[in-house]
Formats: sequence, structure tokens, C-alpha cells
Amino acid sequence: MAVRNKDAGTNVKEAILKEIPEAKIDVMELDLSSLASVRKFGADFKYLDLALNILMHYGNSIQAFSSQDNIELHFATNNLGHFLLTDLLLETMKSTSRERKTEGRIVNSKLANILHANELTRRLKEEGAEVTANCLHPGTILTNLMRYDGFLKCILKVLGIFISKTVQQGAATTCFVALHPQLKGVGGEYLVDCNIAKPSSQAKDADLATRLWDFSLSLTNAE
Repeated sequence: MAVRNKDAGTNVKEAILKEIPEAKIDVMELDLSSLASVRKFGADFKYLDLALNILMHYGNSIQAFSSQDNIELHFATNNLGHFLLTDLLLETMKSTSRERKTEGRIVNSKLANILHANELTRRLKEEGAEVTANCLHPGTILTNLMRYDGFLKCILKVLGIFISKTVQQGAATTCFVALHPQLKGVGGEYLVDCNIAKPSSQAKDADLATRLWDFSLSLTNAE
């Protein structure tokens, strides 16, 4: 479990172990808004599950703050952190896939991550790696993203009664994309409610995907 708050992650681990005593769970700290934290996580990561799940990771506030690296916080958290983490773990994922003869999967969400998944899919196909990258929309789930705006939080809470999903429902498409055999060999797709869907025209812009990739490389100094 890659978590920003290790105490909260440990509590979740203990709750899981109460229900599934035989589960094997490690809790590791990962703040996707900090490139240093991402690099430390990548260096400390000694193994790789065949279903690498790059999950949606919200910023600390809806306001435009800067990260520790002087990069706009939401862009740092929701794009650069994912980009660098994928880069740091990708070779391990490729070798694990080859050794175990099992497909590795990367799962993303949001526009910047869709562009990342599409460009990554193109590069993986050129290389012939048995690793796929797809993206998804988990649906509307009530989280603490709006906790700094009480008025907006109240509105969303009321609307959420009619349009929001439970955490389990929101996680369903992520689990489907990461694990279901129906998606073996499928890459560069966008899924909603466990079905392949049509993304926005921006999400399909190959030139924009390449430019975002190059820009992310320049900010992260990734290889």
C-alpha cells in the first residue's frame, strides 16, 4: 500500500488483516506531490506486484499551491508524481513480466494521466514489452478533496446522494482494468463502469500526449 499518511495506512492494514488474516500487506509512504518522496519510494521498492496500480491521488487543497519542488501542487500530485513513479518502476515491471510470463498492467485516471497512458502505450508497443497501460474514470466518490471549502462541500454532499458511488463501486473499474483477463493485451483504452468508453478529443490528441511526456521528462529529469 502506497500511502501519504502512514498512520492511516497502518490502520487500514490492520482492518484488512482482521478480515483476511492470511493477507500479505506492506505499508510504504508515498507523497506524489513530492518528487523526492517518489524517488525514495522507487528506491525502497524491492518487489513489484504484476498489477501495478497507479491510483488517483488528490492534492492537499483545491487552491493553487506549490509543491516542495515549486511546481503547481495539483499538476505535481496528479501528473508528475505518477509519471516519475511509473518511470522508476517500469524496468522492474518489464523484467518481472518477462520472468513470470505474465502481463503487467498500469492503471491511470484524469486527462493528464490519459495522455500519459496513451504515450506510454505507444512506446511499450514499439519496444514489444508485455506491459499495458490503460486509464479510467472511477466515478464521483465523496472524498475530503473539498474539505477547505465548506460551502462547496455541503453542495457536493447533497448532490452526492443522487450521483455518487460508494468506495467499493468506485474501485470496481480500477480492479477490473488491473486484473480482469478480458483486458489481456489491451492498452491505450479509456474505461468507465468496467466498459471501454470514448474519451474527450483532447485525450486522443497524440501530439499533446508527446508534448506532455517531454515536458514531464524535463521537470522530473527522468530517464
